[in-house]
Amino acid sequence: MDPTLSYHSYLEQLTTFATSEEPKSDLIAAKAEYFRLTGDVYEDDKSFEMRMASFLDYFLFDRIHPDTGKTPAVEYLERISKEGTGDEVAPFRMFTETLHSLFEVRKLSKGAVKLREPFSGVDYEVTERRQLAGLEKGDVLEARLIPFNGHLLFSSAFCYHPRPATKPILKEIKRRKKKEPERTPKEMAWECAKMALKVDRYRQVTVEKIYDFDSKR
Repeated sequence: MDPTLSYHSYLEQLTTFATSEEPKSDLIAAKAEYFRLTGDVYEDDKSFEMRMASFLDYFLFDRIHPDTGKTPAVEYLERISKEGTGDEVAPFRMFTETLHSLFEVRKLSKGAVKLREPFSGVDYEVTERRQLAGLEKGDVLEARLIPFNGHLLFSSAFCYHPRPATKPILKEIKRRKKKEPERTPKEMAWECAKMALKVDRYRQVTVEKIYDFDSKR
């Protein structure tokens, strides 16, 4: 990857801030909250490392601290804004502007992936130099997009959904937009994450049965 498109040194600074100043008890509480939303994960799950990366994203970018009423990303941006110059502050603003949702893959090309966020119908072009193994047009995945240096980049956390799940996921999103517009894209992403765990664990159960939203209502 082009080093000018790597935000990871800034992410390390934010992570150090968020985890070193936070009492261990609150990190444990945050983990419990996240895995209650997305399904408990165990060390022998093949998606364990990816789910832990997803938790870190949630903790840094989404979780509102019960005492401050802000995410760690917002807290750190406010701190840096008081101490740094505009150029020093700008990279940390991106962490307060991430987009987390389910996305449908619309096009794969060299150096880029075109995605559609199905709740809004908005298309996004993500700069991606790596070859994303197994990903094809029409697939649905959970991802987080981070704006950086005029590009959109993926965070390190993904949740891939099996191809037979695409149709029921998109059908349920369409239903929710019409019947339950108050329900958020994040809620749908978390619900699908639980289903993805079941697919990994219960090989004898069909994907269609696990992603049967009608029966779960």
